Amino acid sequence: MRRVLALAAAVTLIAGAAQAETWVKYADGDNGTQWSFDKDYVYKDQATGRLVVMKAISKPSVNIAPGGPDKGVGFVEALDCKHSDTLKMGAYKPSTGLAMDDAWRKGKPIASDKDLVKAACPLLASAPVK
Repeated sequence: MRRVLALAAAVTLIAGAAQAETWVKYADGDNGTQWSFDKDYVYKDQATGRLVVMKAISKPSVNIAPGGPDKGVGFVEALDCKHSDTLKMGAYKPSTGLAMDDAWRKGKPIASDKDLVKAACPLLASAPVK
């Protein structure tokens, strides 16, 4: 039951945050793509102390802007700003919407995107705790 409530809370947070999106470009990708994170979505996870971010890919040359679930393609990740590792929380694209892993805190950390850490981690101290 706690997992269901945690997942519902996470989805609610994402849905609410996606309405007020402020995308901040942090890296250029291959073939004219760009990576951005939603500055309005950033928060500190109370249980882990990790910085939770929503990131999305865009391609300005064909008028594809970054967007949240149901509008764009991206991921939700929990960054450990001290150790530069990441726990994947979920992914989204318009055809499937947001798919969250309710056991993401038990996942194996992977190396963080250095550009994302550099851009997002300065927000950790002022991020709301949820």
